[in-house]
Amino acid sequence: MSQWNKALAVSLVAGSLMAGASALAVYLAPTARIADQRARIDLAAMVPESFGAWRVDTSIVPLQVDPETQARLDRIYNQTLARTYVNRDGQRVMLSIAYGGDQSSDLAVHLPETCYGAQGFEIRAAGAGSVATTFGAIPVKQLFAVSGPRQEPITYWITMGDRALQPGMSLRLQKLRYGLTGAVPDALLVRVSTLDGDTAAAYRLQAAFVRAMLDSMKPADRLRLVGAFPT
Repeated sequence: MSQWNKALAVSLVAGSLMAGASALAVYLAPTARIADQRARIDLAAMVPESFGAWRVDTSIVPLQVDPETQARLDRIYNQTLARTYVNRDGQRVMLSIAYGGDQSSDLAVHLPETCYGAQGFEIRAAGAGSVATTFGAIPVKQLFAVSGPRQEPITYWITMGDRALQPGMSLRLQKLRYGLTGAVPDALLVRVSTLDGDTAAAYRLQAAFVRAMLDSMKPADRLRLVGAFPT
């Protein structure tokens, strides 16, 4: 067999294998949505407007995103909630929750790093962290976003299915676990932030806010927000 014929044969075999793999991927693509098997979520009802030392501050308008980013968010998420809370000491925490019922590859959660970057913020620091609560520790990611004089420390996590996760490998593995069972998971992105140049103090305040919020929620609602903690 000539060198050209060998190359052609290898190309044909490789092409056949790739076509077969593509067809298999389509055949095995998850189709059963977890969201269709769960009670309908209502973010506004899940999170109390007042709890502990915190209450909603209606005088503050949440930061708006540009129309292009908003259109993408509307395509990804079924429901969003944005509130600013103030405590008795006048400290404010911004809460944002976004729920997506279909976490297929083209409808994955929109990470704050991307969203803030699209709004012109510079992410000066990012790292993994943990928020201790009465029910267990939440794995979180913490960012420090800056735009001109605005300095905004951010804490967020993603709850996919029944687990709270940091973005990255753990999130991809969780999606794979569902995919292997033929299921498409749903997901919640929970973000809290404050306006403060002192990131250490900001993260402590945010953790205290999260603990108070979870303590005030009904068990079923809390489970949707942070998943099931290991026992």
